[in-house]
Amino acid sequence: MSERRAVEVHGRPAAPLRPFVSSYVGFRLSGFPAGVHLGLPHRGLTAVISLSAPLAVTEVADGEPAVAGAERFGSLGTGLQTRSVAIHHDGRQHGIQLSLTPLGARAIYGLPAAELTDTLVPLVDLLGPLGPELLDRLWAATAWRERFAVLDELLARAVGRHVGDGALAVRPEVAELWRRLVAARGQVQVGAVAAELGWSRRHLGERFRAEVGVTPKAFARIVRFEHAHRLASRQDPPSWAEVSAQAGYADQAHMVRDWRAFTGRTPEAWRREEKLPKGGH
Repeated sequence: MSERRAVEVHGRPAAPLRPFVSSYVGFRLSGFPAGVHLGLPHRGLTAVISLSAPLAVTEVADGEPAVAGAERFGSLGTGLQTRSVAIHHDGRQHGIQLSLTPLGARAIYGLPAAELTDTLVPLVDLLGPLGPELLDRLWAATAWRERFAVLDELLARAVGRHVGDGALAVRPEVAELWRRLVAARGQVQVGAVAAELGWSRRHLGERFRAEVGVTPKAFARIVRFEHAHRLASRQDPPSWAEVSAQAGYADQAHMVRDWRAFTGRTPEAWRREEKLPKGGH
């Protein structure tokens, strides 16, 4: 086997894009064992542009990734995911991952995040005429800084395309609840927020689901799981009991139930079977 190499480069989107795009991450991995990487649920909408072979993606059913019928994507956009997807790889990956806020779906794609929940769509289809230009320029670029600058330019043009047609009209109450759920890692009393904003809990929950694609309770579960996954992915991770406590679970058994629901695997099985670095894509 060739020497293992893992490069991960983080970029911050230009200031006007930050309400809509949380991060850019460039990655290049080689020399790892072939296997399956789980794309896990998290707070954002993921977009991935491969700078090598197309991504081979299948569903995870009953804890096992399907081995047949893989869809292949040169670029991929998703809504919020309430379950994992399996990305089959040969030990090498090269590309860029973007994380969009659910409230940024209208700005970049011109539609609410709810229309993309648990879907996988070619990014070029979501971006329309800007899609092919974005891919061509990213492939032609030779440095991460240059690629991030291309993203800034093209995504700003996407936002500009939708500003005039009302696509950014997300209710501020929904945006505020989303911000609070993220900031508190899901530990929010939705009824109290609704009362503060002058809405009923039911109405706020319905509007949130219509915009984001899941209920506030379901989104809180995703955010809490994401935090647990981040803790478990550290180079020197805490014990599973400490992970569950720090992530806000009632106990370790509660965390294991959520982990199995989102990934189809126990936390320890996930750690054992993941072949790429835990920050891989």
